[in-house]
Amino acid sequence: MPPATRPNAGTRYRTTSVPSRAQSHTHPIPISPLHKYVVNGTAGAIPEVDFDIGESYAGLMPISDKANETNQLYFWFFPSENPDAGDEITIWLNGGPGCSSLEGFLQENGPISWQYGTPKPVYNPWNWANLTNIVWVEQPVGTGFSQGEPTATSEEEVAAQFAGFWKNFVDTFDLCGRKVYIAGESYAGKYIPYLANEFLDQEDKEYYDIKGLMIYDPSVAADTLLQDVPAVPFVDRWSGLFNFNNSFTASLHERADSCGYNAYLDTYLQFPPPGKLPAPNKTSSDEGCALWSEIIDAVMLTNPCFDVYQVATTCPLLWDQLGFPGSFDYLPEGQQIYFNRSDVQAAINAPIQPWAECQTALETDTSVDSSWVVLPRAIDALDRTVIVHGDLDFILLYNGTLLTIQNMTFGGLQGFQSAPKDAFYVPYHEDYSYESLSASGVMGVTHTERKLTWVQQALSGHMVPQYQPSSGKVVYVRVSLRLAIRPPAAKLPRLVPPSAHPTFHALRPRKLDTTPRHHPWYFIHPLPPI
Repeated sequence: MPPATRPNAGTRYRTTSVPSRAQSHTHPIPISPLHKYVVNGTAGAIPEVDFDIGESYAGLMPISDKANETNQLYFWFFPSENPDAGDEITIWLNGGPGCSSLEGFLQENGPISWQYGTPKPVYNPWNWANLTNIVWVEQPVGTGFSQGEPTATSEEEVAAQFAGFWKNFVDTFDLCGRKVYIAGESYAGKYIPYLANEFLDQEDKEYYDIKGLMIYDPSVAADTLLQDVPAVPFVDRWSGLFNFNNSFTASLHERADSCGYNAYLDTYLQFPPPGKLPAPNKTSSDEGCALWSEIIDAVMLTNPCFDVYQVATTCPLLWDQLGFPGSFDYLPEGQQIYFNRSDVQAAINAPIQPWAECQTALETDTSVDSSWVVLPRAIDALDRTVIVHGDLDFILLYNGTLLTIQNMTFGGLQGFQSAPKDAFYVPYHEDYSYESLSASGVMGVTHTERKLTWVQQALSGHMVPQYQPSSGKVVYVRVSLRLAIRPPAAKLPRLVPPSAHPTFHALRPRKLDTTPRHHPWYFIHPLPPI
């Protein structure tokens, strides 16, 4: 196996190459300009999808009002049946840079779920269209089906192009005056704060009334801070998953000391922080200090199927319909990438062209890290910002994100003043089917200060809505201020014994739950003070 290469923080890493629901409508809005965007969502209309996905619209939208504009972004928009979502819309962005938000659609929070190693797509009862009007957008230009020549060289330029697209989108679907929420993961930790900054600068609530952000496992600081500094404590915590011998483990500890990483963590990962965080004295470019990359090289020997996005993954390497089931591109002989199929492209109003999950876009990014200015500004200006980080993510590490938070000034103070320790609670629920099981109970640690909420998500890798979809929905309703992220301690339920849990009786015949799309358990707890 070729040696691992080091990506920029947040980039996609490679070593090598149904419940009852309303029927969709083929022409639900009889307005001519919209007809070209209508997706026939009835069972069988989209290849391999044998269930109705509801009303949706997809296609290309230009990034400006110029008559000859050739740069266009691809989107897939789902209006929600949830009556509480009438005045809002959510934007979902994947990272990369240059990775398609259709990854999020198909494997994280869209109505169609096709997970690694599974034979066909299934309905996703945890999809966010049950909660909110939501659009998945492939951006910046050069990503996925989006058209045009990538010209942006900074986050400011990417955000300005998106703002032009967004105005056209709002006009096309008559969404003026809607509250806007933006969510995403990974390199979207750069995109989203800069996009929020652009929306705020517009000072136009008809089009850009942004209210909240949620960012999963974000790229918000330098690689050394997000990867190398916290790498060895991460390996110690999950030592059984890395399975290193004693001599290599001792070498890692010695170099974490000599590079100053351990002292940096001990000094600055404090609540409240002792002061502004300096740059680490050494980085991965110094001899012996590229610990993150060395750990990956070593673990690939003990676990050839190691996944930097979810470190509990072992062999065999599962086939992924997007062609990227972990640390590797992987296309078995005779298989085809789902969104690279012309019949799929025709069904979702996409251009007939080659498609890959991650492509070249924003090769040069001259912008400073989002945590320096634009993210703190967004936290102060918006109703709520939520940052979530999966416990099992090694592409970006949770302690690196916490260090970044401790270096930001928001709400008039630097960092969190007390350490995160509250239980992150996901209500118990009846599961819909074996294809959509998801966790409940205490699923990590959370903390809120001065309009910023942190969640350290248990049992999840980089793509939290994929690995823990029930948690993803709780986080969404938190950022929209509909639900407390945890109930008061006195109301925490007693854990039920396994025999009493609805998923225990594996041989029991099961029917799909027919709960309405907007499930009432999301509204059972009042909000605490911010």
